[in-house]
Amino acid sequence: MRNGAILAVIAGAALLNGLYLDAIPLWRQLFFLVPVVAAYLHGRHLTLRRGWPVHALVALPGVVCTVLDFPVGVGGLMALGLFAVLPWLTGRFQRQQADLVRAGRERVAQLRREQEFTAERVALRERARIAADIHDSLGHELALIALRAGALELDADMSERNREAAARLRACAVTATDRLRHTVGVLRETGGAPAGTPEESVEALVDRARGAGMRVALLRTGGRALLPPLVDRAAHGVVRESLTNAARHAPGAEVTVRVEHARDAVTVTVSNSAARTPPAPASGGSGIAGLRERVRLLGGTLRAGPRDGGFTVTARLPCDREGASREEEDDLPAVPGQQGDPETRGARGEGGGGR
Repeated sequence: MRNGAILAVIAGAALLNGLYLDAIPLWRQLFFLVPVVAAYLHGRHLTLRRGWPVHALVALPGVVCTVLDFPVGVGGLMALGLFAVLPWLTGRFQRQQADLVRAGRERVAQLRREQEFTAERVALRERARIAADIHDSLGHELALIALRAGALELDADMSERNREAAARLRACAVTATDRLRHTVGVLRETGGAPAGTPEESVEALVDRARGAGMRVALLRTGGRALLPPLVDRAAHGVVRESLTNAARHAPGAEVTVRVEHARDAVTVTVSNSAARTPPAPASGGSGIAGLRERVRLLGGTLRAGPRDGGFTVTARLPCDREGASREEEDDLPAVPGQQGDPETRGARGEGGGGR
């Protein structure tokens, strides 16, 4: 409103100064510079959404004057157009051009920030993927090394010197596991996307743990169905992290891995009894928290806590097998040492598990 009134004053001054051009004195000729400069500065710096109504309103008296006295009215309208409207349009054009340049620079800066943010997110996801792989693979192997060293330490046929060497080996493995967990905690980002599918099955994982000296039994119910890749990796991660925690915090305990296949979900339960030997010192790892987040992202639930003197981890993972063909299920590779029906395999694993 205020900018429109200022423009009306400038245009009115140009119109009035253009009347009676045939008898215009010198000072009126110099006065034309004032509306020119004022109109240009108004269009360049002041914002006015619509200036045409203001100019039309100012030009209305000039039209009336043209009807009454044509030469006088035409002179006023010419002065209005040349010394008010034209400078104002020039200033407004330059202001719009400057606004476009400024908007372009801001857009370029915004795109640059978005690219930097995207690159940072990609780097964080890659760090999270590397941290998850290190934690899942190397941490599990270190726990098995500590378990083997503990078994050697308790062997009656070992000499005292060899028993001390096994104890030092077990302490070094525990220390390496602690440092690995702290390093992974620095690299890990909550909610990191899992990468790929596990290279080994749950049966092979249980066999490796059993070969390392753990007393592990695997029970399957509901048949062996083909799982989606993300669900298969999550189930594999639950079993691996649970076995790692059992080997670390409950050495010598009996561990039972139960995989229950239902129509729309798979339930993985890993439970262990009380420890038979003193456990390793607690390190404050975040394996269970990472598993809970991974299961939550897949729409499932995970519960972990003490039960009957031991510890139980239960994960329920929803899965949709409508797209999985039965031919792929029949073509699944057989795991060495796992033949026959699921219950027989579970009973054999439970009976054959030893230190």
